Amino acid sequence: MNKNAVELLAPAGQWESLVAAIEAGADAVYLGGKAFNMRVHRTDFNFDDEQLKAAIEFAHARGVKIYITLNNLISAEEIAPLEKYLAYLNEIQPDSILVQDLAVINLVRKLGIKIPMHASVMMNTHNFHAVELLKKFGITRVVVGRELTLTEVSLLKERTGIEVEYFMHGDMCFAESGQCIHSGVVFGQSGNRGRCMKPCRWTYKLIDEATGATLNDWSYKLALNDMCMFRNIPDLIQAGVTSFKIEGRMRPPEFVRRLVTTYRREIDSYLADPTGYSVNEERWQVLYKNRVRDFTTTFAFGAPTVKDIGITGEREPRIFSRAVAEPAFDDDAVKEIFSSERAIKSSGKPKLSARVSTLESAKAALKNGADMIYVGGEVFKPLKSWRLSELKKAVELAHDLGKKIILATPRTSKDKDLAELKLQLGMWNEELGIKSRNHSSFLIPNSKLLFDGVLVGNLGALNLIKTLTDAPIYADVSFSVFNPVAADFLKQLGAVQATASLELSFAQVRSVVENSPLPIEIIIHGATESMICDHDFAKLYLPDYDEFATPEKLNRYYALEDEAGEIHSLRVDQFKRWHIFFGKDLCLLPYVEKFLGAVALRIEAQNYSPKITAQVVKAYRDAIDGISNSKFLIPNCRLGAGVYRFKQSKNSI
Repeated sequence: MNKNAVELLAPAGQWESLVAAIEAGADAVYLGGKAFNMRVHRTDFNFDDEQLKAAIEFAHARGVKIYITLNNLISAEEIAPLEKYLAYLNEIQPDSILVQDLAVINLVRKLGIKIPMHASVMMNTHNFHAVELLKKFGITRVVVGRELTLTEVSLLKERTGIEVEYFMHGDMCFAESGQCIHSGVVFGQSGNRGRCMKPCRWTYKLIDEATGATLNDWSYKLALNDMCMFRNIPDLIQAGVTSFKIEGRMRPPEFVRRLVTTYRREIDSYLADPTGYSVNEERWQVLYKNRVRDFTTTFAFGAPTVKDIGITGEREPRIFSRAVAEPAFDDDAVKEIFSSERAIKSSGKPKLSARVSTLESAKAALKNGADMIYVGGEVFKPLKSWRLSELKKAVELAHDLGKKIILATPRTSKDKDLAELKLQLGMWNEELGIKSRNHSSFLIPNSKLLFDGVLVGNLGALNLIKTLTDAPIYADVSFSVFNPVAADFLKQLGAVQATASLELSFAQVRSVVENSPLPIEIIIHGATESMICDHDFAKLYLPDYDEFATPEKLNRYYALEDEAGEIHSLRVDQFKRWHIFFGKDLCLLPYVEKFLGAVALRIEAQNYSPKITAQVVKAYRDAIDGISNSKFLIPNCRLGAGVYRFKQSKNSI
């Protein structure tokens, strides 16, 4: 342990903050240009091209590193300006660029950019296999998912040798990074593109979804307190964290100076005398008295509790937005957009796919016109995970009908999840009587009782599956494909199909489909998640819930109601992750003819009964085949248009 082994990383949104951070003792500073970063709400923040160059020169003259944030999703129309920007960064040579979009990794390679890359927390990196894959493409550091404990971080660092960056102070998201699309869909301002309107800072009440009864009244249920690891600096260092990250690029210079000074002195105190170190309580009191929100260590030492949530909202510094009603599927604004837009160019009739949670729903989908079904992956209580006997029957049914069946993996995977997946695949092979050197032949297409491919939810799952089988790989919506260059990168990784982001407007999704070298599937109907979370809603807010005494309470359906009256279904999967859904199910049935150029149109039917699955699939089958079905109605479902009320997801340039 020495000072050079630990990096104190400070934020800067303006020149004065850069100076303050360096003078206060930061080892590195991260900042963004006027475009392509996650903080673009205010035009008076961030650095223009000349300021970026000056910042690098200023910092390097003082032995401080500069990291440029290029960590938002990029739309197709931004690719050309992005290439120009990357070329400029290559000239001025920052010490790294922080990336989220796979397109940036792809372009850095294609353009010969000689700048190290760090994987942003927005890449949602939780496992060994993802890190190993990223290392092959020039990623030298990973900002790990906020849901990892320090024990998990330590194991990841030990297994991969990658540099690990960890948030030690500042504003935290409630949802998994990169897996919250609420702002992008409801406001057309994506949190993955630097424009988050922070629906996690709204008030909600918890209700029984079946009866509407209030179970936990109005409060700021998703408003996580600010991360503060001041009292746990030895834990961070011992876990192998390379870089201690302070959040706050929109903060004033005096705020940055105070935080950097405080953490610099505390880190140095520990490194100077580890065995004799104790927390400096005077510094702590200064830090605590000047806090914005109250403090939390989030998942560093285990799952957060109610005390880690700013329930009352009294210390919330700013409310970015209020809840609004989601547009109905037949909203006038939605009709106007589709009436003025040309259809996606067609190269043939799209396949109709459905993701289902039960064997009965699989039967309903296949017998009513689905060309392909996805099974496996997350299953929501009270339903049970797929058993091998059920999967066998689903495969037999699909193949008897001449249809495809794809095995899905979870959208988020920690190392234990992937270890279970690998073990399960081997067990399935043994059960099926298949013998092979790597125990993965069960995925070879066109064989009876075998799947036709794998739907992967993250880079780690993709990398693992590639080591186990040569089966076709389908990239799920959790990859947030926003442009053709990202799709091209997935194709290079071996994917045969990708799913368009649910935050893309119609014009933007059309551009991706028409220009992508990889076939693109579009989710066209169903209950879709606004957030995926590792926080346990039952433990946090469900009255009289006890995981030992009353586990049956998880067999009921609960929901969050917002101030606009939207009811957001809550579902928990077998991995104990909670899924928050939009208030209205996506329904694009009246506009199907606009989407026929996609390779496939998907129905998300995981929350549907077999009866409703059959009805929805039949309606879309008829629409794709040109059969009129004007009386289509789904009982007890609230139908919306998602992001399609907007002409575009607002760009960052």
